[in-house]
Amino acid sequence: MLKLPALDPGTVEEKRGSGYPEPFKSRMGDRVKRRLAAACGLTKVGVNLVTLGPGGQSALRHWHMLEEEFVYVLEGEVVLVTNGGEQTLKAGMCAGYPAGARDGHHFINRSNRPAKYLEIGTNVPGDIAFYPDDDVMLIQTEDEDYAYVHKDGRKYP
Repeated sequence: MLKLPALDPGTVEEKRGSGYPEPFKSRMGDRVKRRLAAACGLTKVGVNLVTLGPGGQSALRHWHMLEEEFVYVLEGEVVLVTNGGEQTLKAGMCAGYPAGARDGHHFINRSNRPAKYLEIGTNVPGDIAFYPDDDVMLIQTEDEDYAYVHKDGRKYP
């Protein structure tokens, strides 16, 4: 058995589903994350091992004001949807999203088998996530937690 700082990803708890409020949550489909960086005690960067089932989405299409994101496809294939259109990414391909670039992005698994990828992002206090296709934003609240709100600022229940 490995001891930190080493880690077997298979021992990290699976987190299924999404933190989005409905009607968005159910759109993610079969998505499983293992929060590898958090399991190693890291707080300034997030690294998740994600398995995305057929028909699933990585997230709602979004972009971040302060956070940078990088994704590396390990197995299968996903369709990357951005402002510029769609591209298919297969194992060994990657994508990166600079902070503040207003290019909404997400993955959709349109294949008939699961896809697996690493998603890596910086954890920056005060970040805001914008979702151009949906009436939702992610903001930091006064108690320094994050909350999903409507674009007019009303909180989701």
